[in-house]
Amino acid sequence: MKSFEELGLSNDLLKVIKEMNFDEPSEIQEKVIPLAMSGKDIIGESATGSGKTLAFGAPIIENIKTGWGLQSLILTPTRELAEQVANALIVFSKYHKLKVAAVYGGVSMSNQISELRRADIVVGTPGRILDHIKRRTINLSKVKILVLDEADRMLDMGFVHDVSTIVSYCPQERQTLLFSATISEDIIKISKKYMKNPKEVSVDNRIDPSKLAQVFYDVPSTQKFSLLVHLLKEEKSKLVMIFCNTKRNTDMIARNLVKQNFDALALHGDLNQAKRTRVLENFHKSEKFILVCTDVAARGLDIKGVSHVYNYECPKTSTEYTHRIGRTARAGKDGIAITIVSDRDYENFRKVLQDDTLNIKKMDLPDFPSILVEMRSRSNERGQGYGHRGFSNQRRPFRGNSHSREGRNYGRGESSEEGSSRYGGNRRRFSGRGSQRSGQGQSFHKRRY
Repeated sequence: MKSFEELGLSNDLLKVIKEMNFDEPSEIQEKVIPLAMSGKDIIGESATGSGKTLAFGAPIIENIKTGWGLQSLILTPTRELAEQVANALIVFSKYHKLKVAAVYGGVSMSNQISELRRADIVVGTPGRILDHIKRRTINLSKVKILVLDEADRMLDMGFVHDVSTIVSYCPQERQTLLFSATISEDIIKISKKYMKNPKEVSVDNRIDPSKLAQVFYDVPSTQKFSLLVHLLKEEKSKLVMIFCNTKRNTDMIARNLVKQNFDALALHGDLNQAKRTRVLENFHKSEKFILVCTDVAARGLDIKGVSHVYNYECPKTSTEYTHRIGRTARAGKDGIAITIVSDRDYENFRKVLQDDTLNIKKMDLPDFPSILVEMRSRSNERGQGYGHRGFSNQRRPFRGNSHSREGRNYGRGESSEEGSSRYGGNRRRFSGRGSQRSGQGQSFHKRRY
């Protein structure tokens, strides 16, 4: 392992690194910085939290000069990531006195226009950067270093055409750095189109099984929230992230957790920027807090100190599962990933289990009380963010004994070991046919949770 001094960094940047108590470079920093400092185009395969901001930030800071116009553009998929990267670069470049501007939607254009006039580095989302291009309030003609951060996520979010348009406004003679959690065929196509003989750098993103425990519970859908509350009370957790697949469920879960006296907030794309910022500030400041979020809202956020990750709804792929659970067990600390599976999750969970590197152990259902859940009605749902309005006053109890149902429907011939290997012990229970039958002719309130 090399030291930061051996990477060829200036004294000013080394001084900042020392002030931030960084002892030694991470793997991605050690591999990327020397190549990037020499002007090479780079494809970096690295997960969130690996230290890639400094990996691409160091060559930017060392190779541009203040007052010469906009010389580096960093594209990110989300507003939170843009703000996070910009704040980090402000700290890293404080002795170089570079001007860094964060440009994203949901906030005033006029303030951004003013900052763009003085900016040496711009970190922004594709949509808002395009807005400024159309208004002619941003000049990309002097860009020397272009960074595509979380490139796979930008593709997933449909930004490929926006990115292409933005790149067309940048000089052809430039350095391009691309970072992605996974290197797909689409990423390769982008690299061939926009990069010149890029060097590929890969960091091992595999989960350390010795630090991260992975478990799942199979529970009737009507008992899902009740089990979640029980686990949150029983587990010795600190910062917790709960993942849902939809904004609707994110709001519903967060609101009902608050009713159970948990300190919880929702984070998803429908919240305005001010609310999103407040949510993240509360999460970072608290020692015990619950963030209920969607994948889009959480992707790219470098959140430290997460002890537990809950999949309230199962992701569709093993890659998304890995992104989620990678939020915990960081920096040598232990973590727990808990997936709560019901009939609606079976198909997705089977896809996750196709990844043989994952070892997800089935747990027996504990005794837990049923919880009254307040559902949001369809008529009041549109246009409402997370808050006290937009929910029906009707309470629907989750009736039924979890253990009696467990014993009757899926206790036959199934051990924990069988459960962790493709549900091998009970094919009928996991066939998926039951979810189709149970859903017929039922209302939204009866079908959910």
